[in-house]
Amino acid sequence: MCRMSRRQNRLWCVIAVLGLFTSGLLSGCTPVGVAVGGAAAAGVVVAEERSVEDAVSDAGIKLAIVDKLLQESESLFTDVSTTVIEGRVLVTGAVASQADKDRVAELIWSVKSVKAVLNELQLEDEINNSSTSDDVWITTSLKSRLLRDIGIKHINYSVDTVNRVVYLIGIAQDEAELRRVMLQARDISGVRRIVSHVIMKDDPSRN
Repeated sequence: MCRMSRRQNRLWCVIAVLGLFTSGLLSGCTPVGVAVGGAAAAGVVVAEERSVEDAVSDAGIKLAIVDKLLQESESLFTDVSTTVIEGRVLVTGAVASQADKDRVAELIWSVKSVKAVLNELQLEDEINNSSTSDDVWITTSLKSRLLRDIGIKHINYSVDTVNRVVYLIGIAQDEAELRRVMLQARDISGVRRIVSHVIMKDDPSRN
């Protein structure tokens, strides 16, 4: 029987867990499809600043949060988006009330290994006339700009836009790189505000 090294075993964990997100498991894909999609995800993780172990942990946290939101309310499951980087959870979307916003934070804090909840949920009655298509366009435009900018390690950044407010989370190489990211975001038409939860590569809190 073939024995895997510890690193091979960790990488397989990434393939198995992240494959759930990348390969459409819920739409009936085969185990081979999970492995192929997961392998691609594993390659992405290896290129990131966060460790393989952190990526696996983040995927587990994400799954647990999604499960709790679904059990709590179908509307919360649909309206709330989460991004997890090294145990820090960025929460975006729009909910009906402050009570819903507080409840989402409570649910996320109940998940093991969560280190911080960055609750950026907006209230539905505060949403202006911007459309979902505007937000999608802004997010897509910024991701494309980061990809093309050779001065930015784009793989370390996650972008979401709600009501034309751009939310950033990730790990910057240094302040100069983060400034480049912010400038790219500000240059996109329609962006009202930029909220950054990006930390530096050498931030002591990462240890």
